[in-house]
Amino acid sequence: MRIGLITDNPGHPLLSAAAGLLRAAGHGVELLDPGSPDAAAGAPADVYLLKAHTPRGLELARLLERLGAPVVNSAAATALCQDRTLMAELAVRAGLPFAATRTVGTLAQWAAGTALVSPVVVKSRHSRRADLVVRVDDTAHLGELTGDWPDEPVVVQDFAPNSGWDHKLWAIGDRVFAALRRSELSPEGRGPTLPLPRIPEGWADLTRRVGEVYSLDVYGVDIVATADGSPLIVDVNAFPGIRDQPGAPEALADLTLRRVQDPSRK
Repeated sequence: MRIGLITDNPGHPLLSAAAGLLRAAGHGVELLDPGSPDAAAGAPADVYLLKAHTPRGLELARLLERLGAPVVNSAAATALCQDRTLMAELAVRAGLPFAATRTVGTLAQWAAGTALVSPVVVKSRHSRRADLVVRVDDTAHLGELTGDWPDEPVVVQDFAPNSGWDHKLWAIGDRVFAALRRSELSPEGRGPTLPLPRIPEGWADLTRRVGEVYSLDVYGVDIVATADGSPLIVDVNAFPGIRDQPGAPEALADLTLRRVQDPSRK
């Protein structure tokens, strides 16, 4: 079989390890740089893994899909997870426990008529590397932030009191992996990713439900435990890193081959 990797980071540990397993099993693995003008040249591969969220990466994935090739994750599902407004709207329609999210235009537009009385989380509407994700506690802090990001389209979420740790749940098909990482909102910074000895009851099923709702095959779900211990989803990511998770490369290689055999399966 021929397998294509759409990525601008071919050395990524998960991709590299999965590619090694596929090559060892006798399959051809090809790297596609989404920035290359001839990335889609030649006959399509049997399946593609989309580990690029750039406009060119999505454009390449859409072209390959039009040619009939299965892409994991699809371009549409990947693009949806980059728009936090659409992500939240779909979660509400599906009944997922997702952080209440409101779209407010640019940061400067929202700040002009806002007097904060309780903490909020301000995020770039369009998810990308080095985007804006910050807790804002008062109007003075909001003013400072606006000076740096005045024209940034943002969404706003009420801050939900929690332990300060994100539960990172990742799925590859039906396999769920988990870890703990200090929230990026924490003043101490994120720090290392720590093992999560036990996934809270029901959270693995909730993660799989997210995959169904967003039509994702490989994805991450960031969950915080609220004051009563119930899960609150704060973000969904298409094809995250899933680093240092035993069994993840094997799960990805297996999923890739299953998608060739039956494009509708996970």
